[in-house]
Amino acid sequence: MNKVLLVGRLTRDPELRSLPSGKPVANFVIATNEFRGGGAGERTEYHNIVAWDRLAEICGKFLSKGQLVDIEGRLQTRQWDDDAGVRHWKTEIVANGLEMLSGRGKKEYAKEVQVVAEAGPDGMPASGAAGNGSSDEPEEALVAL
Repeated sequence: MNKVLLVGRLTRDPELRSLPSGKPVANFVIATNEFRGGGAGERTEYHNIVAWDRLAEICGKFLSKGQLVDIEGRLQTRQWDDDAGVRHWKTEIVANGLEMLSGRGKKEYAKEVQVVAEAGPDGMPASGAAGNGSSDEPEEALVAL
């Protein structure tokens, strides 16, 4: 049986591309930590992940660097010869299932921070479009999160 289960964090945003046939593929790397007892510390492993078709599109749209994910897939080793005739090997995990464990990624947090920063310290739009100022009642600023 060839089955891999990993829980780790993305080390960078997924790279989503389409093959000449139009088939989408996403590549990304996740880091997993192994904690060793007896004061030996921890060891980090990096795993190359490949997702295809609809799962690739979902990864490209919703995943970002730093997000915690649960990956289910299989190990695959590819080999090829480069132009100089040197043989290369690459082992990767072909994902067939993915669960986002940490909610929103850094992209969404960055958008939220930008919207809040544009609103100003009192929650009012920084552009001064808070209203005509004729009322003593506090005004509410709508912030899309």
